[in-house]
Amino acid sequence: MQNILKRSDVILMAFCTGLIVANIYYCQPLVILIAKDFKLSESDAGSITFLTQAGYAIGLFLLVPLGDMFEKKKQILFTTALAIVALIIAGFSKSFFLLELASVLIGACSIVPQLILPLTASLSNDENRGANIGIVMSGLLVGILASRAVSGVIGDLLGWRAVFLIAAAICTLLIFLMAIRFPKNLPTFKGTYNELMRSMFGYIKTQPVLREASLINFFAFIVIMGFWTTMVLYLANPPHQFSTYQIGLFGIAGAAGALAAPLVGKLSGGNNPRKNLMIGFILELISVALFYFTGHNVFLFVVGIILIDIGQQAIHVTNQTRIYTLVPEARNRLNTIFMSVSFVGAACGSALGLWLWSLGGWTIFCIGVTAIILLNMLIYQFYSRKVQA
Repeated sequence: MQNILKRSDVILMAFCTGLIVANIYYCQPLVILIAKDFKLSESDAGSITFLTQAGYAIGLFLLVPLGDMFEKKKQILFTTALAIVALIIAGFSKSFFLLELASVLIGACSIVPQLILPLTASLSNDENRGANIGIVMSGLLVGILASRAVSGVIGDLLGWRAVFLIAAAICTLLIFLMAIRFPKNLPTFKGTYNELMRSMFGYIKTQPVLREASLINFFAFIVIMGFWTTMVLYLANPPHQFSTYQIGLFGIAGAAGALAAPLVGKLSGGNNPRKNLMIGFILELISVALFYFTGHNVFLFVVGIILIDIGQQAIHVTNQTRIYTLVPEARNRLNTIFMSVSFVGAACGSALGLWLWSLGGWTIFCIGVTAIILLNMLIYQFYSRKVQA
């Protein structure tokens, strides 16, 4: 297969992916401001973080499979337009309930990165696929992590509503850019939507690599999203007592770690990409140890952020590259299963982090996520004899 994508095309896809996926994470540093505005506890206001993740999981499950049925570029543009509407609703919400509804819609309509990634894979040859996915994943991860810094700064200066309205303006500009530059990619599935969904469940039964990758990603997302949600509460309270602006800046540390994604993508194209998963688990354990024993030291806390995000990339990029090699004509459906399970994990991670925080603060949270990482390592060992790729 000829490599259709130019390097500039891949970079553009990474750019759009990062700016759209940021919609899901803008709310995290804003929890403190939203709690004050609606006169809620920080834990109650934090519900918008896992509602957004839950909305994303719903959108992944219901909308992403359509990428195998409809022309991907049109679906990307239409879904981005819906995200703009949801962001505007959030920005003008007069009640917390309306903001919660808008948060679910923002998540459900911000699945565009999971349409761009299969598009990238489909238009790349076998030699460049892993590297191209890694570049787009870099954009996605920088978007996730930098969004927190941007959100914290804007929220501190202009208020939390301005963050959502500015995000809507950015997505409006992206629609025009994607309409001009994105290549078309015709669908490969000719059946009905019901047949499409049934075939998706068939792949769960027949593809052990898909089952392992999805399950490991589920628990990896519990760890990473639990951290980013709970970190806001930890840094806002003694001994740190940082402002929203200062908390947001910690996202820059995570964004620095995203530079490892292209390298991980290249390694994922080798004969034994599973080894990258164990590297990811070890980096997560080291980072949580830093958070637990030296969380009061800002420098070591930042080192921990970089390590946990590199570990997450090692797990996620490797697993995503693995599933894209399984059934080329069904990449959107495979990605739907993989990412839906992952973001159910993300929603569970945000909820679990808030619950562990309520039980015993930062100490109990660190103990809880350590148990999750060890469980993931056991799953890895269980599948070692079942899968090779």
